[in-house]
Amino acid sequence: MVLTIIKYNAGNIQSVLYALERIGVEAIVTDDVQQIQSADKVIFPGVGEASTAMNYLKERGLDVVIKNLTQPVLGICLGMQLLCKHSEENDTECLGIFEANVKRFALDNQNLKIPQIGWNKVQDITQPLFSGFNYEPYCYFVHSYYAELCEETAATTFYGVKFSSALHKNNFYGVQFHPEKSADAGERILKNFIALNP
Repeated sequence: MVLTIIKYNAGNIQSVLYALERIGVEAIVTDDVQQIQSADKVIFPGVGEASTAMNYLKERGLDVVIKNLTQPVLGICLGMQLLCKHSEENDTECLGIFEANVKRFALDNQNLKIPQIGWNKVQDITQPLFSGFNYEPYCYFVHSYYAELCEETAATTFYGVKFSSALHKNNFYGVQFHPEKSADAGERILKNFIALNP
């Protein structure tokens, strides 16, 4: 199996690589179109700012490449948000694979800090990324923006507002949390993604 991680100048790739190594999986980090298109599975990670990331993708034609992928694709954090329609972060048009819009937390409760940093419960989980879970896992989040609820919501989390902590449409999957930093639960989610049929 060939697994590629899309390189697009948006952080956290090294921690994803380490997490994959822990479960015995090697990955190629690349922005090469042919390597991405020919991979069995693709991970689209990200930490950073939406408009800068989208501009980088467009400059290299990766926006079109990603939208046309037919193998399983996993967006993580900013990667998931960029798979949505639009982000309030600098009024950014995104890839439009998921129907959700991405909004900034506007929390009335002053005890809740923005960004959300830390562990939170993932609820309303659905297959297949959460296959084998008989409990609602706690996962690790770092974000100021969230994907709204939509038909493609595959899990939810509450932080002042209920939002999509996972999305799924056809061969595209997304998680707002960082599975690579989410201990045993995150490891299982990565294993479930690796086990998906191409």
